[in-house]
Amino acid sequence: MDAPLGPAIDTRPLYPRERAALLDLLRSLTPPEWAAATVCPGWDVHDLAAHIACDYLRRLSGSRDGHAGAVFEPDDTLPTFLARTNEESVRALRQCSPAVLIDLIAHFGPQLDALWSGRDPHGPADLDVSWAGSPERPSPAWLDIARDYTEFWVHQQQIRDAVSRPGADGPELMRPVVDTFLRALPHTLRGEERPPGTAVRFEVEGPAGGTWEAVHGPGGWRLRPPAGAADAAARVVLDQDSLWRLASRGITVEEAGRRAAVSGDPALARAAASLLAIVW
Repeated sequence: MDAPLGPAIDTRPLYPRERAALLDLLRSLTPPEWAAATVCPGWDVHDLAAHIACDYLRRLSGSRDGHAGAVFEPDDTLPTFLARTNEESVRALRQCSPAVLIDLIAHFGPQLDALWSGRDPHGPADLDVSWAGSPERPSPAWLDIARDYTEFWVHQQQIRDAVSRPGADGPELMRPVVDTFLRALPHTLRGEERPPGTAVRFEVEGPAGGTWEAVHGPGGWRLRPPAGAADAAARVVLDQDSLWRLASRGITVEEAGRRAAVSGDPALARAAASLLAIVW
């Protein structure tokens, strides 16, 4: 089940480290910084911290306790459902002080760590990762857990951007984010039919970067260990900071295109450079 997405990533040991950096950051913020606008439309730092706290609560409620939670409304798609429920939960937590939000994250984070530590990473995911999987290929648990790790890390970076406090972006914490996001490459290329063996190479520059390749075959695109650059029909090179911002839509595809170096098959390179690793 995992083969098309490459080898499993175990992000579970990184949850406490990422959260410790987040809590140190939040405890250092001044009242004006808590009110600073973020890249998330309509949300300030307080709202983004509330969203992180809600994510902990929802994963524990659903994955540990089996609670169904909010339901789809008749006209909902997955993006509209998530946007609506996220906004509802953030609005409710605007009543909470920064100190209470910090306490929520600090209290419930270790409970989520304990939940994931007992999970078989190669078993089925509680929530499919729509930007990497397919109906014919359900997501493995390790990808679901890694997806959540990337969300927490990205939201921390968005807070850091808002208050001009860089950090938590060393290779140990960032490399798994980049690696997880590149698991979206086969799904990103799904609309491009090519002869079997056609390869696309994606190189991410920086200490947290590396090289990923997708190859087309009878079952569609799948990741493979990188071969020589000359074997690729298309190649994209992008720095690590731009990659995570592109994948989370902190920058547009057009801006990423200006930052990237692309070569080879134009349609394949264009598709790869539109990589998306969130529900959009």
